[in-house]
Amino acid sequence: MIIDLGDDAAEFGRVVRDALGSAGGDELVQRAEADPAGREALVGDLLGDLGLWELDVRGSGDELEAAVAACRSVGWWGIPASVPERLARPTDLDADALVVVGGPRPAAPVHGSSLRWVAVDLDGRRSTPTARPLPTTPRKAAMVAEVDLTPVDDLGVDDVLFGLLLPCWTLLGMLDRATALTVEYVQDRQQFGKPLAAFQAVQFQLTEAEVERAGVEELAKYATWSVATRRPDALADVLALRLAALEAADLGMRICHQLHGAIGFCDESTISWISRYSLPLRRLPLPVSGTRTELTRRAGRQGIAGLYA
Repeated sequence: MIIDLGDDAAEFGRVVRDALGSAGGDELVQRAEADPAGREALVGDLLGDLGLWELDVRGSGDELEAAVAACRSVGWWGIPASVPERLARPTDLDADALVVVGGPRPAAPVHGSSLRWVAVDLDGRRSTPTARPLPTTPRKAAMVAEVDLTPVDDLGVDDVLFGLLLPCWTLLGMLDRATALTVEYVQDRQQFGKPLAAFQAVQFQLTEAEVERAGVEELAKYATWSVATRRPDALADVLALRLAALEAADLGMRICHQLHGAIGFCDESTISWISRYSLPLRRLPLPVSGTRTELTRRAGRQGIAGLYA
């Protein structure tokens, strides 16, 4: 079992990250929020020129690895441009993007999007989502709108795997960036004549956040291998990854905000934008408690056979 991403996939991820940085980087998030209707086109052509939309994530393990590396790079910049959703699109329906929905009031980050969407629930039932008008501003909603669902079929069991896996890599990229920004901040910020990073309490908090983030990275690689090889336990592996990613994000973002202080909630701080657009990934289709319940239902008394079984 080799779960590390291949060199080509890792290099592709670096190319995507550098290309997005050259195209505007953090400014792209602000432009997307100011113009929700144009957010898909904001980086769509750029990523298309890199060949991202041509990747066959369902038919090739190598191309799936390239796709997850790209999703992580998009998460680094926090751009709400439906990249993992487009890569997870089903191949047997005329659609541009796929989103997993759940709960009694299904919602998805589809506000302002002109893509042709397909929704799938955790039992594989597919439908066409129609976004309701936002009751608030795109900023407060983080592009999330409640959706009305028109049933299509119940053939989306395979779709669930990719619809859950790829956004987890985007969330991992956000955790990468939030941790890096916080490390930089505590190294530069002086308190009582020395950097914040010199205080033991700060070091303990950052270590705790980094241990959680590193664990998610290993689980993400394992779940990608599990999906690529179509293991029977693949769905449980992906749910275990999602649960770990949500718990790590809750802890990591809390620590990053604490160490940034009040400035971490201001738009002048990049951590504010990263944190805001991590919320749809952390809350949909199910939050921590719902994901834990779903994993328990799937794994039953047998449990899971993953890295941290």
